[in-house]
Amino acid sequence: MSRQTSRPPRGAASKASRAAIATILFASLTLISGARAGMAETFAYVGNADSNDISVFRMAESGEMTLVQTATFKGVEKPGSSTPLAITPDHRVLIAGIRSQPYLAVSFAIDPKTGRLSHLGNGPLADSMAHIAIDRSGKFLFSASYGGNKVALNPLLADGVVGEPKQVIPTGLNAHAFLPSPDNRFVFATNLGSDQVLSFAFDAASGTLTPGDPPVHKVPAKSGPRHFVFHPGGKFVYLLHELNGDVAAFAYEAASGAWKEIQRTTALPEGFSAKEPDKKPWDKKPWDKKPWAADIHITPDGRFLYASERTTSTLAAYKVDGSSGKLTAIGSVPTEKQPRGFAIDPTGRYLAAVGELSDGMTVHAIDQSSGALAKLNSYPTGKKPNWVEFVSLP
Repeated sequence: MSRQTSRPPRGAASKASRAAIATILFASLTLISGARAGMAETFAYVGNADSNDISVFRMAESGEMTLVQTATFKGVEKPGSSTPLAITPDHRVLIAGIRSQPYLAVSFAIDPKTGRLSHLGNGPLADSMAHIAIDRSGKFLFSASYGGNKVALNPLLADGVVGEPKQVIPTGLNAHAFLPSPDNRFVFATNLGSDQVLSFAFDAASGTLTPGDPPVHKVPAKSGPRHFVFHPGGKFVYLLHELNGDVAAFAYEAASGAWKEIQRTTALPEGFSAKEPDKKPWDKKPWDKKPWAADIHITPDGRFLYASERTTSTLAAYKVDGSSGKLTAIGSVPTEKQPRGFAIDPTGRYLAAVGELSDGMTVHAIDQSSGALAKLNSYPTGKKPNWVEFVSLP
């Protein structure tokens, strides 16, 4: 006797199939939208010296910027010459250095969803600090005083506010940047007026700085070492010199903290010539003045390096050889007027530069093959912007 198998009507099978497909599509769309909702958003924070505030921008994947907040400094009345910024490694706190008296570190909590800032409190700084940075553990603030010829270390308290200075160390002339090594074992300070880089051993457990061995690395006279950046791989460091526009590449020895120069090139655009007293007015080019280099940054993947030059209002670009650490010039492009500060977003696809004399920010796209910069758009900021920090949240 044969067994008969009951089958649903053809129309019912078709309806069941369509329902299953619809269920799968809905689940897929839900997953996609959920992923998008949970994706990190990128924000740019611009320190504005003359307006005593921070412009907060949300950046779209296309590089477009939208202003979401202007955060003012509480307890600050007079503008300073610049507004250095630093963000803790956990992206929870942003700190701004105030260069007018009383010298303060203003702390803000960063909202992980909106990127907006809320004031946490103010802490003391040892002097007018041109540069601030946070150690890799997020427990200490390093700062450098250009006019005070000193560097300092302050603890970060549990509430994100900066505590009283723990160490204040005299340096050579014009301390300009004070940054930890990638492994947090050393901290280095540039002295622009003394043409040297100071080395300190850093005990992150106790928060103590001691002179390195050797304690000083000399650079060419009247070059004016200013800002520097480590290669993400930790084997190289790149130093920008303000007074002659040089960019120097160094091999970095992580065990000892030693720097060894391997190359020297320039951030000055092609055709730049220093001002000569006997030149006739009609012989002058638009930038026949002194070099005035400012900032330097490297892409997160370490493939491209950029430096800003204020006299010509340009950005210089370089390819980085990952094996040798040496640089190959790509070229210079115009940007905001007097670009004292800029930053590269966490994806390495965009560079945002601010102009002290234009009160604006220009976003440049970074060509992922060549490293060349292409202008996307410009945006108004506060007055006299000089610092940019990017962060991806959460």
